[in-house]
Amino acid sequence: MAKIISMVAIAVLTAVDQLIKFFVERDLQPVGKMSFIDGFIGWEYVRNTGAAFGAFSSNTKLLSVFTGIVIVAGIAVLLMGKIKSKFCQVCAVLIVAGGLGNLIDRVLLGYVIDYIEVQFVDFAVFNFADILVTCGSFMLMGYMIYDIFREKKQAKAGDKNG
Repeated sequence: MAKIISMVAIAVLTAVDQLIKFFVERDLQPVGKMSFIDGFIGWEYVRNTGAAFGAFSSNTKLLSVFTGIVIVAGIAVLLMGKIKSKFCQVCAVLIVAGGLGNLIDRVLLGYVIDYIEVQFVDFAVFNFADILVTCGSFMLMGYMIYDIFREKKQAKAGDKNG
């Protein structure tokens, strides 16, 4: 059942990403930029040919291949049931869905549509798919760090008892 839920969640999150980008392309692209909460966050239409913060902008094909490999690997691991932790499954779903949303843009458009502009700091314009990948990755890293400390604590407790 977890496999089905994971695949449905990936499909729904990817569809939400693409739906948002459809409206951004249709409604924001003609005006370019709009304030949402003045001085805090706004909308800015950006065609990003690179990865995060525009890095590797001349390597769209390489980015697409790498992203495709990560997505296929993530789906395979989810479908094989190799991830036992529900929390880690959620992280994988977020990463795969976000990667898929941006991969669709790269393959179909040759660029990724970015539109969220943080105005109170100098930061790159990003999108919903980026949020999914970033949240999933940070959550997974946090879990892994927690797990390392938990294992060390258990090993110490085992040494004291043994």
